[in-house]
Amino acid sequence: MSLATREAKWVYAICMVTSFLVPFMISSLNLAVPSIGLAFHGSQYLLNWVVASFLLVTGSLLLPMGKLADLTGRVRIFKLGLFFFFLASAACAMAPTIHWLIIFRTLQGVGASMIFSTAVALLTTVVPPQERGKAMGINVGIVYFAYSAGPILGGAICSWFGWKGIFIFLAIIALAVLVMTLVNLHGPWTAPDLARIDPLGSLLCIVGLVLFLYGSSSLSLSTAYWGITLLGLAFLVVFVIHEGRTAHPILPITLFTHNRVFAFSNLASVINYSSIFAMPFLLSLYLQTVRGVSLRSAGGILLVQSVVMAVLSPIVGKLSDRIEPRILSSLGMAVNTAGLLIFVFLREGSSVSLILWNLAFIGLGYALFSAPNTNAIMGSVDRTQYGVASSAMGTARVVGQALSMAIVSLITTHFVGAWTIGTSGYSGHFLMGMKASFVVFAILNFVGVFASLARGAMRFNSHGVTH
Repeated sequence: MSLATREAKWVYAICMVTSFLVPFMISSLNLAVPSIGLAFHGSQYLLNWVVASFLLVTGSLLLPMGKLADLTGRVRIFKLGLFFFFLASAACAMAPTIHWLIIFRTLQGVGASMIFSTAVALLTTVVPPQERGKAMGINVGIVYFAYSAGPILGGAICSWFGWKGIFIFLAIIALAVLVMTLVNLHGPWTAPDLARIDPLGSLLCIVGLVLFLYGSSSLSLSTAYWGITLLGLAFLVVFVIHEGRTAHPILPITLFTHNRVFAFSNLASVINYSSIFAMPFLLSLYLQTVRGVSLRSAGGILLVQSVVMAVLSPIVGKLSDRIEPRILSSLGMAVNTAGLLIFVFLREGSSVSLILWNLAFIGLGYALFSAPNTNAIMGSVDRTQYGVASSAMGTARVVGQALSMAIVSLITTHFVGAWTIGTSGYSGHFLMGMKASFVVFAILNFVGVFASLARGAMRFNSHGVTH
């Protein structure tokens, strides 16, 4: 597809702005959850669903939406997603009860799945292969900038306008981007040789991911959630078998069986998120409950990792246009392994400066991994499969995040037991659970280094990618 320079520039700008939306919402909404609870007198269970409903829907719909975008037009699905996200965000701000807020957050997740199954695909379409890493690096940098801005800008908005102000802000940004898209992006951008979506495969994928993500997020609560998780895995196994047999799969299994770069890059992504995602959660509890650091100070300390990632990701992304992505990504996972091992030795009296330097070190490792890995995934497929590749990448991220929290939940629950925050024995037991979690994460990341190296070589040139 040949696009005019002006349209390509608008795609670039629009995709970068949308990359800001959801990370900012996630990090800022975490601060607003207590205010939402006070406003609606909601239980902890319902407050958890204010966050979880969005993640469950987004994660389970990414693959079907990516395939639908490849079939009917990525620009069309992208516009529809922005429209849904705008309406749902505005509705969240006007929700009369917490139950309605959860429903509107679910609709927000539908819109987000449409946006993020197509945004990277659109960007990949207009960026020359030899500059793809640079574009992915800037994109990843904006994501981490959004995570960094969330506690600061989101906190300010929440202080001035209340928790509803965050959703109003999101609605305004989404509406502005929708107008930009309607005016400047034209055509469906669809592949003419693709015929139809697979409804049974879509259903199996959605049900399997919802059950797996829901069950794995609550494994420590009761054995029933283990059954839900296993049932989700069973649906996903049936989904894989079905996809291998149907003529129009939403996820071509050949991408994994015949495309080494794609398969091992996504595997590395799952492992990376599994071993890193829960780290800020653990450190936040450590700083506040073991060290007695204030909430504001703890947020400032944890901000270091995001800032380093935001600064370095564009640089590393550009490097991945000239250096093998597998080398940079594998080096990043090795750095993260070392950083996670350092956290194993945290004590009650460990210096804050050690934590700051190690967070910066892990931020370096994360930056080395993310943009090159994204570059490898998107560069390993034909342009007719950009939507599916982008969705698979997003699904790998969500599954990894869910596994990370499941690991932490199981380990910390085992060590902490009946001890609660504030009691005299909690800190010591939590510290043991945190160290055990970091041991598991370090081992996972070490295994991930070999998964990253196993993807094989790929080369970029002016005509495309060979691998």
